[in-house]
Amino acid sequence: MICGRRQKTRPEQDSGARRPGRALRKMGLTEDEDIKAMLKGSLLWKIKSRRWQKQRLYRLQEDGLTIWFESRFKRPRSKQIFSIAHLEAVREGYQSEGLRKYGRAFPERQCLTLVFRGRRKNLDLVAPSEEEAQRWVRGLSKLMAKVEAMSQQEKLDHWIHAILRRADRDQDNTMSFAEVKDVLRMINIGMNDIYAYQLFKECDKSSNDRLEEQEVEEFCTRLMQRPELEEIFHRYSGQDRVLCAQELAHFLRDQGEEASLARARRIVRTYELSERAKQHDLMMLDGFMMYLLSPHGDILSQEHAQVCQDMTQPLCHYFVSTSHNTYLTHNQIGGASSSEAYVRALAEGCRCVELDCWEGPNGEPVIYHGHTLTSKILFRDVIESIRDFAFKHSPYPVILSLENHCGLEQQATMARHMKAILGDMLLSQPLEGQDPKELPSPELKGKVLVKGKRLPERACDAGETSSLPEPSDEEEEEEEEEEEEGVPRRDGRRSPRLLQEVRPLQAKDAAQPSRELSDLVLYCQAVRFCSLEQALCGQQPCLMYSFSERKARKLIRESGNGLVRYNARQLSRIYPLGLKMNSANYNPQEMWNAGCQLVALNFQTPGWEMDLNRGRFLANGRCGYVLKPSFLRSRQSTFHPEHGHGPGHRATLLQVKVITAQQLPKLSGKKSSIVDPLVRVEIHGVPGDCSKQQTDYKLNNGFNPRWEETLSFQLRVPELALVRFVVEDYDTTSCNDFVGQFTLPFTSLREGYRHIHLLSKDGASLAPATLFVHVRAKQL
Repeated sequence: MICGRRQKTRPEQDSGARRPGRALRKMGLTEDEDIKAMLKGSLLWKIKSRRWQKQRLYRLQEDGLTIWFESRFKRPRSKQIFSIAHLEAVREGYQSEGLRKYGRAFPERQCLTLVFRGRRKNLDLVAPSEEEAQRWVRGLSKLMAKVEAMSQQEKLDHWIHAILRRADRDQDNTMSFAEVKDVLRMINIGMNDIYAYQLFKECDKSSNDRLEEQEVEEFCTRLMQRPELEEIFHRYSGQDRVLCAQELAHFLRDQGEEASLARARRIVRTYELSERAKQHDLMMLDGFMMYLLSPHGDILSQEHAQVCQDMTQPLCHYFVSTSHNTYLTHNQIGGASSSEAYVRALAEGCRCVELDCWEGPNGEPVIYHGHTLTSKILFRDVIESIRDFAFKHSPYPVILSLENHCGLEQQATMARHMKAILGDMLLSQPLEGQDPKELPSPELKGKVLVKGKRLPERACDAGETSSLPEPSDEEEEEEEEEEEEGVPRRDGRRSPRLLQEVRPLQAKDAAQPSRELSDLVLYCQAVRFCSLEQALCGQQPCLMYSFSERKARKLIRESGNGLVRYNARQLSRIYPLGLKMNSANYNPQEMWNAGCQLVALNFQTPGWEMDLNRGRFLANGRCGYVLKPSFLRSRQSTFHPEHGHGPGHRATLLQVKVITAQQLPKLSGKKSSIVDPLVRVEIHGVPGDCSKQQTDYKLNNGFNPRWEETLSFQLRVPELALVRFVVEDYDTTSCNDFVGQFTLPFTSLREGYRHIHLLSKDGASLAPATLFVHVRAKQL
């Protein structure tokens, strides 16, 4: 001790190198030099702002699946641990907004960024040397790849052993009954003390009131038993409790899958653990369970997990994943704007992002939510982020929806930035050979399209302006909303004093597009909406309208079929009402029912609406484009979105038997309490199909609750239906405070016995939490 303070030590001096744990041995990484270095730990700088830059000790735990960190003088706390499974990416160099702003004082090759799934902020770090930075980048990448490749059974195995380590208070690698009870609480199960003690004594072969290594393994095995899977296996295997290839083919036939003997033998060779059984084309229980818990047993069709649809049709024939106020990380009144919000949206498959552009200082346009206290970011920085991340998760075109409030000079700057930064990625010239009566297809891979206003061809003078510029549809509708709600108008022509007080910096010539910017608007030309009758009278397909959610609902009520026929030829964009201070979303299903393509949602606002959006774009390889049903692509369609009327629909009976759930997490507000889970199945589609049913709840069991309850639904228009599975705690009243959920299109759902990987309200994986169901769909 020096002056009453602990002497500073390097991480390798404090307790030596950690021994690789069981998980690392199974991963085959015990001799990896990068992993060894991570087990020793590193002092890395954590960068949060120009002033907040502090050293923290980061170290890989022996389980190979978690990282903990601490300051140099504080003991680690549990909240300072994060899982490798929660990482989405590792970036090198100045590849985050934080490091570009605050990390320039450090060498770029010593910088790295950890990107988390869900809404958790990035972690910007700086290593003491380039070699150490590279060790962490390589090591984390290897661990992430191993975790991604894990089977469901391996995830369960790692999960339960991690909990056992946490419950082993004295770290002696044995378990007392008190520690076993801690395990049961941690895994979310309220087990009767008498039964728990009986199980403990049955595993305590040494009779010393402690479970040693092999006894702990037996205890885990008993906890992890899946009697519902064993029952299915025994039903098909018969008396000998072994599946031959013919019996497995019988099971596949009942699943609604290809049931050839050749495929059955391939499955045996892939999943059977016993080499001897493989040689005779036989499958034991463990191999059968491995198969059921593999991607082949997932409820999402494996074909739909890849791009599987025709991508050569016009853009208006697709639903397109679309973000509203993409730059915001929180609400639209005082939330922060960030270029990272664009990166996250693009990583979710978003293909249309919004840029709300305003006059900025030093001749540089900025992006933020006008008339509010949201922070500002440079237009140039956003375009750089789009260049770097637009096509990492999907190769299909990205649309930049420009909400322009800049004058001619800064509009010209915007055009120059897009050309210089995006280069060949920017579609700046009409496509050669493109039919002028049709929009191009999504096969414009790697291209960025600009949506905005375009000058008439006769307006050749870049400085030409109209005497009374018309407001955009969005501005006009926001003013109407404010009038109805009693909010004073922001229009400077009616209230000059109010304009000076609250209106952001907007040039007088902002409503008129500059020639430079106008020339970049090719296939997404924003025009003012007059009527559907006019729109249906042979307008150019490159012209498109934007509607508020309220205007869209009105059109659906009054002329639903007309809107369907318009959307079969041209694009429309729907956006949330401007007065939603908390950036709340609307029901996107109503808009998809009418064939609207660019249904813009606040990606930063979690809720059931965003669950539906993720479910809609889960199909077709999550590429951000989903082909609309044929009755929404026909210009002569008779389909009405409210009634579901029209030819070509086959009513379908959907039956979902909810069997079990596994390893459900506790609710954030009830960490000390065990959940009482129930399962609710919801149908979202045309109004006549929307319904929901739920099971009874199971008391004090979030570990392996079992229901065996069948829920039935009749679908009139199954082509549009989304199926949402929600696991709730019986005591929970909030619709957004659930245990986990998963949403997918009915057309991507597979029949038979299927497992469902649950997601959090932020869309992050809750692995190993799953549902196990049996699905049947029959045309009526």
